[in-house]
Amino acid sequence: MKNELVIREQAGLAIPRRKLLTTFRQQKYLFLMMLPALIWALIFAYTPMVGLYMSFVNYQPTLGGFWQTLFRSEFVGLKWFQYFFGNGDFLIVMRNTLASTLITLLFSFPMPILIAIAINEIKSVRFKKTVQTVSYLPYFISWVIAANIIVTLLSSDGAVNGLLKFFGITNESVLFLQHAPYFWWIVALGNTWKDMGYNSIMYLAAISSINPELYEAAKVDGASRLKQIRYITLPHLKPTIVILLILALGGVLNAGFDQHFLLGNDLTRDYSDVLSTYSFRYGIQNGMLSYASAVGMFSSVVAFIIVLIVNYTAKKLNGQSLF
Repeated sequence: MKNELVIREQAGLAIPRRKLLTTFRQQKYLFLMMLPALIWALIFAYTPMVGLYMSFVNYQPTLGGFWQTLFRSEFVGLKWFQYFFGNGDFLIVMRNTLASTLITLLFSFPMPILIAIAINEIKSVRFKKTVQTVSYLPYFISWVIAANIIVTLLSSDGAVNGLLKFFGITNESVLFLQHAPYFWWIVALGNTWKDMGYNSIMYLAAISSINPELYEAAKVDGASRLKQIRYITLPHLKPTIVILLILALGGVLNAGFDQHFLLGNDLTRDYSDVLSTYSFRYGIQNGMLSYASAVGMFSSVVAFIIVLIVNYTAKKLNGQSLF
């Protein structure tokens, strides 16, 4: 046994374990500071995953305890998944979810990059801080308030219809929230308006890490501000863009519950019903908790697979990846 350990040490196989133990001893207080976060993740992120078992049983809530009822429920295997894939709702809900998220991604992903670059180009410090503050504010507004703002703007006598009439584009008010094909675009623009300022923070942080001497050298060489953005700013933003794009594509089946629930109605349900609102309607309103759990699990598994695929592709093409 001792000879085997010596051989492993000579082969370099035992070094990582010793290095890890040495690092732990040297930085034990840092690891101790991580302990609350690890406990939080264990309790609130991993322990609830046991509830995924609900997707494989016919769970019926009773007056008994949750765990006792869950594990005593009838095991039905993949019944709820087969029911979801087999009924006519699957294609409609998937179409709405993918369309809404991809259109949102089309607008919301490049906008923070443009805002970060534009803010970085502002020379006045006071004006720069004002623009940053104004762009961040919508993120901190709840979707209840944001939805009411959007409804007011798009109402028959709202500002949008007023502008359309003023410029002669239309003579009658357009009922945006009653015309289903408009719904995906309304949600996409609403998501972009609400999140673009806050999401630009990460790009601003990446821009601030760029060596100012590169810009000074570019100015000496006669590079315009647009060329500086193209050949200095954007290449340095590339790693951040790749990582955030991987994360964004990983959430392609998470179209958002609040905006679809608050802005949708019976007239737009064929376009507004996404996976989150669909599982809410069946799980909470109809009491089919196991079915709603199966829909949620399907969304999570697909999102995980997409993250792996996009991460692998990005690593092969650009050499940059999330992990």
